[in-house]
Amino acid sequence: MNNINTRSSSNPAVVIAAFLIIIGVLMYASSFVTPILLALFITIICAQPIKWLENKKVPNGVAVLIVLLGIILILFGFGEIIGKSISQFSDDSAFYAKRLNEIIASIFATLHGMGFDMSLETLESNINTTRIMNYSASFLSVIGSLMSNMLLVIFIMIFMLLELTSFNLKIKAISDTSVETVNYINRINKSIRQYLGLMTIISLLTGVLIYIVLTIIGVDYAILWALLAFLFNFIPNIGSILASIPAVLFATIQLGFGGALWTISSYVAINMIIGNVIQPQIMGKGLGLSTLVVFISLIFWGFILGTTGMFLSVPLTMVVKIILEQNKSTKWIAILLGTEQEARDIVDRNKGIANSSLNNS
Repeated sequence: MNNINTRSSSNPAVVIAAFLIIIGVLMYASSFVTPILLALFITIICAQPIKWLENKKVPNGVAVLIVLLGIILILFGFGEIIGKSISQFSDDSAFYAKRLNEIIASIFATLHGMGFDMSLETLESNINTTRIMNYSASFLSVIGSLMSNMLLVIFIMIFMLLELTSFNLKIKAISDTSVETVNYINRINKSIRQYLGLMTIISLLTGVLIYIVLTIIGVDYAILWALLAFLFNFIPNIGSILASIPAVLFATIQLGFGGALWTISSYVAINMIIGNVIQPQIMGKGLGLSTLVVFISLIFWGFILGTTGMFLSVPLTMVVKIILEQNKSTKWIAILLGTEQEARDIVDRNKGIANSSLNNS
């Protein structure tokens, strides 16, 4: 009977079917799952400062309250920044519409000088400034609505933080029967906490540098673009590009093509320095995921869970990889998800075992 169960559980068709069922459930219940996942990952980050406060003889309830108030203040600050930016943008929309018309007229004059026969009326009909400004306002409103959804995340997070002590007690109870299970859970917890903690530091540094540079250039809403740079930096590969687009567009409207060029150059320089110099030093050995897998996971989790999935694509894939490593029948998938160096280490280790066996024989 046990052989039958083992054989069926290791059957590739069963594994694939279970995987597809899980994906289908996640897609169907994404609106329910995403706030829980977001709250879970934030709770994992908050567990470390709570533990630090407890080591300083701060009672558990007080430590949870301090960390929770800190999170609420940060989210409230984000909401204030976005709210003020939306209000100010509505007041200044006429100015930006005028500047956009001037840019369109300049483009028309340039095209006319190059021999393109196009009337200004035709160009203006194809580029509707009012529609562009409405899209910009809608973009800011979408960001505001995302922040408002954080209220549900906060409530879930409160209960998770209050359950931290009992969860640790349950882990100790499990340890009496299964050491491997405890190590397995601790590894997942450590990987997520390390990645999200370090990415928070890197994203904060990116946002601060973006704010300083855009303030020097004179781009309006510098604090908003810095906030976007901070948030979108959690999205691997394309996050920094997405964060730069609205800032560059507004720099073009406000300051002209010269200001846009300075803005683009600043974003490229900051992201190259952080991505190629600072981030490798802070992240250490890396994520344990290949570059291709990181990019595919971004698309995959974005498709399954929407925007939240894009933000959490790397930690979710890291969790999946750790889970797959625990079973011999799925360990090969974890190897495919991993880096070239990890595969080389496995090959070298297998060679060492084989040579040791030959020498012993």
